[in-house]
Amino acid sequence: MTDAAAPPLALSVVGLRKKFGDVTAVADVSFDIGRGERLALLGESGCGKTTLLRMIAGFERPDTGRILVEGSDITDLPPYERPVNMMFQSYALFPHMTVARNVGFGLVQEGVARAEIERRVEEALELVRMAELAERRPDQLSGGQRQRVALARAIVKRPKLLLLDEPMAALDRKLRERTRLELVELQRRLGIAFVIVTHDQDEAMSMASKVAVMDRGTIAQLGTPTTIYERPRSRFVADFFGSANILEGEAAGRLVRCPALGIDIKTDHAADAGDGRRVGVAIRPERIALSTHRPEGADNAAMGVVQALSYLGDRSICHVEMAPGLTLRAAIDTRHDQPRPGHGDNIWLAWAARDAIVLGD
Repeated sequence: MTDAAAPPLALSVVGLRKKFGDVTAVADVSFDIGRGERLALLGESGCGKTTLLRMIAGFERPDTGRILVEGSDITDLPPYERPVNMMFQSYALFPHMTVARNVGFGLVQEGVARAEIERRVEEALELVRMAELAERRPDQLSGGQRQRVALARAIVKRPKLLLLDEPMAALDRKLRERTRLELVELQRRLGIAFVIVTHDQDEAMSMASKVAVMDRGTIAQLGTPTTIYERPRSRFVADFFGSANILEGEAAGRLVRCPALGIDIKTDHAADAGDGRRVGVAIRPERIALSTHRPEGADNAAMGVVQALSYLGDRSICHVEMAPGLTLRAAIDTRHDQPRPGHGDNIWLAWAARDAIVLGD
């Protein structure tokens, strides 16, 4: 039974659909996010995530479906009447205006009193730590500073929902990492629900409380970053969200018969498809242990030949040929002083039954 006293959701998207000619950009998408949550729409270019964001903002009209913000239907409202604000990937700052005037522009358009505009602009610039640069123009700012101005402009109108379209795309790697933390901290202080469009998995995992992995206009899986990483529902999600070895086999209770690997893979997760059906098994590289001798007591073990070792700083990826045409990747923690296998070495791979994730499609 639903609690009648429960506060309305920050955003409810119900059956949204959008076509451009013969191309379906968004196909019957539905989801909810609560107040103060951060949802990342994650996917490759052309998956529909930006079209979905633009429909929520009011820049695209859905063919069917509804959009509700805190229980109020905004589907037919123009962008300027929605309690929503959007931060564009390009930032879209006015080059001839100062930082303060850029931030306050929307309030001027709404006819807010001058004293109130000044107070709210100052408050917004303080939040993004840009108050001392209020009189500069955009061409006098760094990329990270311009992003903060765009963010201040988005929050100064006090929206109930903030939409961010690839907010880190123009920043270098080091600045992206720092800005992610700042955005999450700012969102927590404001309590505004965020919807973030990104193609960057690290960005989605570090910033979002929920992730919607999109594929061809639909949500392939929606959940917390941990749930999607640990329990992907499909080959697409397992392969797209993080790195995974995916093996093909036949379900047999809590076993998956895998002729290519030469073993029956033990798993804690019986296939929903039923015995005898073709299934995939996903195994994350960091869940595979390497050994020069057959490991005792391992749920699953198979031997292969090292083909390559890729050094990535805190870890290395060992590429092991298990059979002609079948190579598995295993992660080695390089922070510990331990012998590393070399090209051509025979090596045993072992993993627990709980780490063999059965995929039905």
